Amino acid sequence: MNGRRDFLGLAGSAAAGSLFAGPLHAQPAAEDWAGRYDVDRSIANFDAAYYGAMTKTVAAAYRQHGEWVNRHNALFLRSALPGPSRDARLQPAIESVATLVGAKPGEIALCAGGTEALYGLIVNYRPLKAGEAVLTADTDYDEMQFAMAHLAATRDARHVRIALPEPATTANILAAYAQALRDTPRLKLLLLTHVSNRNGLVLPVREIAAIAKAQGVDVILDSAQSVGLLPVDVAALGVDFMGFSLHKWVAAPLGSGAVYIRADRLGDIAPWLGNHIHTDDDIRARVPSGTVDVAARLTIPAAIAEHHALGPAQKLVTLVEKRRYWVDRVRDVPGLTIVHPEEADRCAVIGAFRLPGQASWEQARAAQQRLLVKHRVLVVAKQGLASGPVLRVTPSLFNTTDELDHLARAIQAERCLFA
Repeated sequence: MNGRRDFLGLAGSAAAGSLFAGPLHAQPAAEDWAGRYDVDRSIANFDAAYYGAMTKTVAAAYRQHGEWVNRHNALFLRSALPGPSRDARLQPAIESVATLVGAKPGEIALCAGGTEALYGLIVNYRPLKAGEAVLTADTDYDEMQFAMAHLAATRDARHVRIALPEPATTANILAAYAQALRDTPRLKLLLLTHVSNRNGLVLPVREIAAIAKAQGVDVILDSAQSVGLLPVDVAALGVDFMGFSLHKWVAAPLGSGAVYIRADRLGDIAPWLGNHIHTDDDIRARVPSGTVDVAARLTIPAAIAEHHALGPAQKLVTLVEKRRYWVDRVRDVPGLTIVHPEEADRCAVIGAFRLPGQASWEQARAAQQRLLVKHRVLVVAKQGLASGPVLRVTPSLFNTTDELDHLARAIQAERCLFA
């Protein structure tokens, strides 16, 4: 895949220029996808942006690896077994991740998830000097904004925050970043979130990164919500630093993620807290070196193989149609606000809404609890957008049409909660 070029290429081939054309029934039935999973259905779960459950196949592989690691324990961890060493046994995971994002294996280090990966990239970013600036947006993940603020504070630099326009379109997002780049003297580092966990906004990363690079501004890309969902290719996107999860849309075991650093930029990210377990020219020095869930890492190739077996393009279209399905059934509720972008290519599966009259964080949390307790539906209250808190809905491949209908009925039933 070639990142956004393929993303746009798919868009051009779909009806009306939309990447995600086609009704839900034109794709494999929701129940066909759902059968690949063994999940608790006592509550209709729409929080796939948190953790994408493993398929039955991947879960079985994880159990096998767990049993094998437990049986061989320190013999494996110390590379005392005959045959391949521990590092050699983990190399297929690194290689499969590298192939997934268009990187070289030496540019990838495994870690515990997107948050850990991005903390390592941000707080250890070497080039920032006193008096320079870093920039974040309201759609960025909380902890990554905290990391950028920490970086600025420890380097006597400035942390500049912007709010992205709503409703978001390609034109106004590009204009907002171009304006921010012009208006921020001595800007050195820009955090971009490929897919926002708040409102599902898909940024035009390649275009923004090109504008930034032309002005000497580095980009750290948060791809926690895009790898495994969208085509991601680091060269096509034009980014040198990226952190991402594998337990969301790749659906690897919980606690799986990776760091990407372009080979000729490795020296610009310092080792994690002075880590010298690995040499300075080894990307693994940029992540924590403690004891990890090795079975999870051994399972990553199986998860990526399953991702390809399901068909990434088909998987994406199916997920987007699930978002469209529930939205189409509630968009006419008087006073209800659909918050996620609806321009083609600016939103994938993560959606967000506000009930009529919903304005405060307390109301958003109350609505989440009401939907959970009364209707047995899990959606997630999210704050941080300049426009106010929202209720986030993230369907998974395991959600059935009945569950989507149940979600829509629950939203309709609570339309007067704050009105």
